[in-house]
Amino acid sequence: MKIKHNRDIKFNKKLSMNMCNILNRWTLFFFVMFSLGCSEFVIVDAPKNLLTSDIVFKDKSTVESALANIYYKMREKGMVSGDFGLTTTMGTYSDELDYFGSDTEYQNLYHNNVMTNNTKILGWWNHAYNLVYSANDIIEGLENSETLSSSDKQIFLGQSLFVRAYIHYLLTNIFGDIPYITSTDYLENNKMSRMSISEVNSQIITDLVNATYFLKDINAIDGERVWPGYHAAMALLARMYLYNEQWELAASTATVLIDKYSLEEDVNDVFLKKSSETIWQLKPGEHPRNTQEANQLIIRNIPGQKYALSNSLLDDFEAGDLRYAKWVDSISDAENNITLYYANKYKANFGELESLEYSIIFRLAEQYLIRAEAMANLANKAAAQQDLNTIRNRAGLPPTPANTVNDLLDAILHERRVELFAEHGQRWLDLKRTGRTHETLKDLKPYWQTTDVHLPIPEAELELNRNLQPQNDGY
Repeated sequence: MKIKHNRDIKFNKKLSMNMCNILNRWTLFFFVMFSLGCSEFVIVDAPKNLLTSDIVFKDKSTVESALANIYYKMREKGMVSGDFGLTTTMGTYSDELDYFGSDTEYQNLYHNNVMTNNTKILGWWNHAYNLVYSANDIIEGLENSETLSSSDKQIFLGQSLFVRAYIHYLLTNIFGDIPYITSTDYLENNKMSRMSISEVNSQIITDLVNATYFLKDINAIDGERVWPGYHAAMALLARMYLYNEQWELAASTATVLIDKYSLEEDVNDVFLKKSSETIWQLKPGEHPRNTQEANQLIIRNIPGQKYALSNSLLDDFEAGDLRYAKWVDSISDAENNITLYYANKYKANFGELESLEYSIIFRLAEQYLIRAEAMANLANKAAAQQDLNTIRNRAGLPPTPANTVNDLLDAILHERRVELFAEHGQRWLDLKRTGRTHETLKDLKPYWQTTDVHLPIPEAELELNRNLQPQNDGY
């Protein structure tokens, strides 16, 4: 059992909304109407008058506004890219980031000592199912619309299925067994039982396969790539196949993207908004114009910092790695007694008239590493080495010396660590899916237990819906 602290936690009313309050019919309308306040992200103008759901699904622009606000919510709050997103939270939960802040609930996450009444975790759960409900509302509205064109319906349906799959992917990787919500009937949803991880993954893949069908003509290669299209769905599908150890499907799906995109030659250009290897990204808000990642990770003063790169991560960079030179920076205190290192992938263009960087969710380098890992597991060592070396060579490193399957798998995991650090909790997810959490974290985290591979289901949700029980092991 976790060590409990004697303190009273006053739940923020907004965060502690239960699923019954969240999953109600008006959520979509609030989303659309709110788009008037996020014009920096929304590509089309929001409708000025919105009365009923029938009106929403009579006009293409209103559906686009509803979807745009889903992406806006992903950017601002929750697990995806908010101020309490996976990048910082699971970075500190694993061995990627150190936490220096004073927030008790953040400290508990850093020390793997999470309480079931952690309001940050409850916020994740509620925000995620809010997004799922909104996606389902669009799916159901499209089915009943008699005025939208068939092509528009397919695009909107594909994007909504992608959102539903992506959010459930995040939920199951953090909480384990979860409900997979596919309707807007909040009375039924509030009684839903948890599904096994394998069942959830199967449903995610089904939604993604359907999404790729509906989005097959929407590749989003051109432009800013802030609308997820066929390739975004394929990127997540390749990741899902890798996680499910469906090696051939992982390799073939990654190949589709490798054949369509190109790596930036200069690592300095990888995170610019017009990078050739970006598959899907979220546009920053008007204030500030820099990304959430830059806001959170760049250290401007010591003391005052919240996060810094861990020594174990810094030690894993090889000599001459351009990613260390270009994607890591440091700062010292006034007395030069303390020097801390931080992720500098996003350069924080404060004061710029326009954003030069967007928050990247999927990029091409991951697809090379997905295919390399899949090929190694298929015992195609030459193909695995070739993809691995493509990423290493771009970083200024020599070809990998690994030449056995086991050595290649270790080398690929290492390469993922230094290539994808501080990107949406990828390090934690890699340790978890490869069964390496215990051997990696047991000596680093004072309260680490093997059951910490999942966070607890929020206590407030268990009280509201008894069908979510039992609680995850260890809590």
